[in-house]
Amino acid sequence: MNRKTLELWVGLFVAAGLMALAMLSFKVGNLAAGDVLDGYEVKAHFENIGGLKVKSPVTLAGVRIGRVKAITVDKQRYKAVVTFELDGRYRNIPSDSTAMILTSGLLGEQYIGIVPGADEDKFLKEGDKVFKTTNAVVLENLIGQVMVKLTEGSGKK
Repeated sequence: MNRKTLELWVGLFVAAGLMALAMLSFKVGNLAAGDVLDGYEVKAHFENIGGLKVKSPVTLAGVRIGRVKAITVDKQRYKAVVTFELDGRYRNIPSDSTAMILTSGLLGEQYIGIVPGADEDKFLKEGDKVFKTTNAVVLENLIGQVMVKLTEGSGKK
């Protein structure tokens, strides 16, 4: 092989490697394009969101149906307001559904899980609020509670 052909093949190989690395970083960073089609926004108030972040997934029965769009603080109620965008294909989610902040694995990323309610007549629509929420479980708080219980238990001997 002459030198120019070899350089061309090396260049193509490096370019393919860079493209694969870019795709992997988008996948790991949860930034895939075309996530939500014909979406609508819904809000929920939480006392503690833990490590929830913008662009975290929103799931229903384990299937991703949207993404967290914004996280702000309600200055009157001192609660976190999470705005998430749901895919337009899922417009039949009952209005009395529950939004829970869940963790993928023991120390994994946090996401919102929607548990459907029983209302068959009213569905979530643009601008609605999910009134039933469950806060994030913060591992540090759990460890602190266990430590307090252990200390109380050892003092009763």
